Amino acid sequence: MRRRDFLTVIAVGTAWAPAARAEQRRQVIGVLGSASYGSFPGVEAAFIQGLKDTGFIEGKNINIEWRWAEGQYDRLSSLAGELVARNVSVISTFDLPSALAAKAATKTIPIVFAVGADPVKLGLVDSLSQPRGNLTGVSTVISALTPKQLELVHEILPAASTIALLLNPNNPNAQVDALEEQAAAHVLGQRLEVLTASTDGDLEAAFTTMVERRVNALIVKADPFLIARREQLVALAARHSMPAVYSSRLYAEVGGLVSYSIPFLDLYQQVGTYAGKILSGAKPADLPVHQPVKFELVINLKTAKALGIEVPFRLQQIADDVIE
Repeated sequence: MRRRDFLTVIAVGTAWAPAARAEQRRQVIGVLGSASYGSFPGVEAAFIQGLKDTGFIEGKNINIEWRWAEGQYDRLSSLAGELVARNVSVISTFDLPSALAAKAATKTIPIVFAVGADPVKLGLVDSLSQPRGNLTGVSTVISALTPKQLELVHEILPAASTIALLLNPNNPNAQVDALEEQAAAHVLGQRLEVLTASTDGDLEAAFTTMVERRVNALIVKADPFLIARREQLVALAARHSMPAVYSSRLYAEVGGLVSYSIPFLDLYQQVGTYAGKILSGAKPADLPVHQPVKFELVINLKTAKALGIEVPFRLQQIADDVIE
């Protein structure tokens, strides 16, 4: 080999080596969710922003492996297994079913969850302040919203005596949600009809049942499947002239009457932040479960007008957002 050619090979090899080493240094994050990519606008971007806040940028010093169950909760176990086999550095889960699937799949890979339930009661962590084990994350404790959602129904529709509660029976927290709503409704002197839906056909059937049982208003609980069908749910509520309180502002933005919830984008940004801290060397056991304290009320006055409902001015004043 001529000296010039030899030097060219050395130069190319030297230039390639740092790039190869950078690629090898790139850590991989696994993301597991029950819904579909893009089902909840802004969630992925919020998660990525949380990573950026801790110095991690996708394609630069980390890679992200996304796994989505497309609403089929029975796929979560195998998807979690794929991430474990991929030997990712961290698994971030976007809802309760995926958190439970990830926990069952590994006892060693760190897991950062976002759940709308009590993670201690569900066995995800030992305590909120000292999670122990390989899990930590964000707990929205959606059950704390239960009394307020029923109070909103009472304030907007004081004559409403029969309330329907719509749940996904496949959600691991469905039974707890039903019991908590029943207790809160009893205090307010309301009768609660618990209805379930896990398919598109179930949604149609649920509204038929509401009409048959003379339901006055509806509360839709937090669940990935239900939120992904928000446009269908809002359209059914409009068709049946059913006032409803929802668990995410995404419903109000597509025509739902009222939503009362926790700002969900903040939650997923926090999941990204915790994942970044773990990549930097923190242990899940040393990161307390984060519990947001901010709630947001969104009122869609256009929908209220279409339903012939006068939303009390007091609620309009305290609402975080009023859609007119």
